Order: sequence, then C-alpha cells, then structure tokens
Amino acid sequence: MSLKIRIGYGYDVHQLEAGRDFWLGGIKIPHSHGAKGHSDADVICHVICDALLGAANMRNIGYHFSDKDPQYAGVDSKILLARVLEMIRQVGYEVGNLDVTVVLQEPKLNPHIPAMKTCLAVVMGVPENDISIKATTSEHLGFVGRKDGIAAHCVALIHQP
Repeated sequence: MSLKIRIGYGYDVHQLEAGRDFWLGGIKIPHSHGAKGHSDADVICHVICDALLGAANMRNIGYHFSDKDPQYAGVDSKILLARVLEMIRQVGYEVGNLDVTVVLQEPKLNPHIPAMKTCLAVVMGVPENDISIKATTSEHLGFVGRKDGIAAHCVALIHQP
C-alpha cells in the first residue's frame, strides 16, 4: 500500500488598523489594533487555507473566496477554513500537520498560542499536536517592525492513502 503525500506553502500579510478587533488563529486577542481586510482578516486562518489549497493543487483562498464578493465581507475566517477542509477532503486528502510562523512586533502571542491551537484543531477536526504555531518579531525592521502590519507563513502536509 502506498501513501500519497503533498506539501503546500502559504503566505499572508495584512495591514494593522487602530480600533479593529484582532482575530488570530480563530480567537479574539486584546489589542489596540486589528488586521484590516475584507473578512475578519485572521492571517493564521488565511495562511493555513492557502497552504492546504496549494498542497491539494486547488489554487488559493482568493480564488475560492474573492474579496470582491460581498458574501465574504466581515466573514469569520474559521468558516473559510472549514470550507477548505471540506474541499480537500472531497478529493481524498487529510491533514498530516501544519507549521505556522506569525511575524508580529506586538502584542506578544506566546500566551495565546495554546488557545489558538485548540480552536483550530476543533475547526479542522485534527489533533492539536498536528498544529504548530510559532511567533517571532522582525526586530523592528520593515512594515512589521514599524507595527504597520502582520505576516504569516505556513507549511502544510496533506496525505491521501
């Protein structure tokens, strides 16, 4: 019996804006600024979607959930993530594991990572141990260092028996 595995990579960036709710990894994090976007702008959910879609050779989040489509205005990104999971499962894939890196100057994310992993595991129907989330700063360099934005990267492994 052979096991078919595929790897996908995702990258997402959002501008930060004062007075917006800050959604990250499916949870609301207290902060003076939140990510700006058509949806709730949860960069972790978005980057996971892109990595999974890429691994399954199904394009990207913008192709399936256009920011020009009013039905996605303000949408909870966990809904988009759940739909992506349905899509990859329809073609016979399951999530092996995810490795996410968030680049953000502030707030510090380490205290929130366990809650993010729990939330995402429930949405995706995978064990928490299959989701790695790491946080780093950009050492005050670039748009992240100036606190103008947030970036995230994700590598996803999917498998099809």
